[in-house]
Amino acid sequence: MCNYAQMPSSSCLTPHPPSADDLLVLLAVARGGRYTAAAAELGLNHTTIARRISALEDALGGRVLARGAAGWVLTPLGEHAISAAEAVERAIEALSPEEPRLAGVVRLSATDGFSGYIAAPAIVAVRRAHPDVSLEIVAATRRAAAQRVGVDLEVVVGRPHVHRAEAVHLADYALGLYASRSFLERNGTPASTRELARGPLVYFIESMLQVDALDEARRSTRGMVDAVSSTNVYVHVDATRAGAGFGLLPAFLADPHDDLVRLFPDEIDERLPYWLVCRPEALRQPTVLAFIEALRARIAAVAGELAGVPTRS
Repeated sequence: MCNYAQMPSSSCLTPHPPSADDLLVLLAVARGGRYTAAAAELGLNHTTIARRISALEDALGGRVLARGAAGWVLTPLGEHAISAAEAVERAIEALSPEEPRLAGVVRLSATDGFSGYIAAPAIVAVRRAHPDVSLEIVAATRRAAAQRVGVDLEVVVGRPHVHRAEAVHLADYALGLYASRSFLERNGTPASTRELARGPLVYFIESMLQVDALDEARRSTRGMVDAVSSTNVYVHVDATRAGAGFGLLPAFLADPHDDLVRLFPDEIDERLPYWLVCRPEALRQPTVLAFIEALRARIAAVAGELAGVPTRS
């Protein structure tokens, strides 16, 4: 353990075995990123969590946690201890006389559209079999975080460049140009993309957009003028339906609305990838694995909608 802790050997002369309870506390802190989250999960108070972590560090002879930008992160020694903590958790679950039943919180950071259209139905499917599993969603359109503190999974648009994490391509989705029928009745339907120049655009706030793939998707609308801009894709859909202008929208969110018309689908058809980013330790959690399986099942079920092939007539 001294090698992991990067401490002189004299500090490890009198080690004592770590407590299984303390290992489980570390596991809860690692998953939640904060002492308060671990305390709520385990039914303990903040002081007890801090005391248990301190006792574990005394037993192992080094620090298991370090402060990150958004919470606690594992040190190399902590990562080594997590494997033992997960073994303790599995051993306890194996002692249950009943059929294994999943419980716990899956924490996800994802875009608004993915959160509502993919993640929400996926957790419903998980909870049918395991009602003690819940989902916390941080809806955000951003690059993959340098440190995944407080979340188990991230879903981002565009291929991420990450370290000490697993990145998996989930699916591509179509982005097209839409307008409401009432807007076209008032303003006329453009006969070509050239007629879109100086037209009102509904899309993301350009100065706040952090995702290169979404920024590059504007290439077919460069001559247009921002009419309504928002960080929330559902605002884009509602503003376009209200007649604010031409919306650059995900097909899977726009096509279900009969009052929206897709324009120039052969010319304006951007394909953007959803990528899943996972902490390695999260991939050893049965609840997270069950949720990922449900995400994949939901994506397979709506593959046509994601690709811009609506099922309605």
